Amino acid sequence: MNLNQITIPVTNVPKSIEFYEKLGLRLIVKSLPHYARFECIEGSSTFSLHKVEILPKGEGIWIYFEVASLDSFVNTLIDKGIIIEELPNDKPWLWREARLKDPDNNQIILYFAGDNRTNPPWRI
Repeated sequence: MNLNQITIPVTNVPKSIEFYEKLGLRLIVKSLPHYARFECIEGSSTFSLHKVEILPKGEGIWIYFEVASLDSFVNTLIDKGIIIEELPNDKPWLWREARLKDPDNNQIILYFAGDNRTNPPWRI
């Protein structure tokens, strides 16, 4: 089995398209006002937006995008006007992460883990 696609709920598809294009995702389907799909910059996964009237309650969705040159990528986003809530820093789980929110308050974690993503020292 391979994870192919993630679809998240959003309240404003055009506004979210603009945000995710600034992150560097490549728009491949634009079916306004209800749906959009992107290709990730690397790999073969896709990422979709689906319009909803009311967002789910609770903490929302957490989306992780791995970026090899994390610090430089974050600086590029800052130059584009993206607000970064947590600048890149090293985590105890051996990843380097930065955090921001999308227009619907979903948590975006930009990170670099390298081999530690699937092979941390504590792997079973």
